Amino acid sequence: MLYWFVLHLAIGLVGTWLARRYAIRSDLIDHPGERRSHDVPTPRGGGIAIVIALLVAAFVLAWRHPQQIILIAGFAIGLLLVAGVGMVDDHKPLSPLLRLGVQALAAAIVALAVAATSGDLVLSLIAFAAAMVLTNVWNFMDGINGIAATQAALVAGGLALIVGGIWTWLALALAAACLGFLPFNFPRARIFLGDVGSGALGFAIATLLAVSLMDGRLFAPLLLLPLSAFLVDSGLTLLRRIVRRERWWAAHAQHAYQRWASISGSHTIVTFMYASWTVAGWLLAWWLGPRTEGQVVLCCLVWFTMAAASWAWLQRFHETGGGPRIAATEKDRK
Repeated sequence: MLYWFVLHLAIGLVGTWLARRYAIRSDLIDHPGERRSHDVPTPRGGGIAIVIALLVAAFVLAWRHPQQIILIAGFAIGLLLVAGVGMVDDHKPLSPLLRLGVQALAAAIVALAVAATSGDLVLSLIAFAAAMVLTNVWNFMDGINGIAATQAALVAGGLALIVGGIWTWLALALAAACLGFLPFNFPRARIFLGDVGSGALGFAIATLLAVSLMDGRLFAPLLLLPLSAFLVDSGLTLLRRIVRRERWWAAHAQHAYQRWASISGSHTIVTFMYASWTVAGWLLAWWLGPRTEGQVVLCCLVWFTMAAASWAWLQRFHETGGGPRIAATEKDRK
């Protein structure tokens, strides 16, 4: 297991270094703007290293465990579709509907694989919904240094302890590859994930969540706790933009984590606090494991209410002039 972890950590490190060289040579650069939270031009597309690590893991696991070939193949094909459309979008912007259509196809493929493996139609529908939601959530939430990769590493690390079987190895590969990417992205960003990486992270986590529900080891609502920071921030921000009749599909800097970075002047503080919330979510999930379903649902409601209240407070604090309007401190500059 140590060798497996080191292998995918190395793929993340070397792959990100190579991706950065390619991005600079090909002028794949994100430039600062009012809809972004960085203030110097920065290469994008480093998430391709994580995608490659996951594909390597999928190939090895399929070779060693052919009885799982349907589900592994469904995951790998879906991952290629999500990462592929993201990579094209990193080079030349695509229409939101086209990207969404490809993501829906990828989600359908993994959902069919789940149905073929488990025979559970409801679970396959959950897999489809999770893939669609989390692919876009990770894309929405990839806006400051380190936040998307640290969240993916923490969620994958927790899932590695509960998902079981060969999927523990895939979760470890995801966590290791994210850790290999992070030195290039946190605390100072020398390259961003890009759409090729952010969507792939969400898709991989969605697949692992669906697989973890197959054996019923953990009551489903508990799996939402470590995802709560991203789900609440992305969900409430999207809802507010829709209510205000804004172009909700367009790039913006209205998420709570972006507002918090603006107020504090530091990406590092915000990324650390989101990571702390996710760790606390995992600890709460494990503590609630032996409790009754009623107790679990009640605690989850309280937890998400706290997250929503924090989101509302940060938004209100920012809008009423509660902090400086700067993208990052000198320590966080890319």
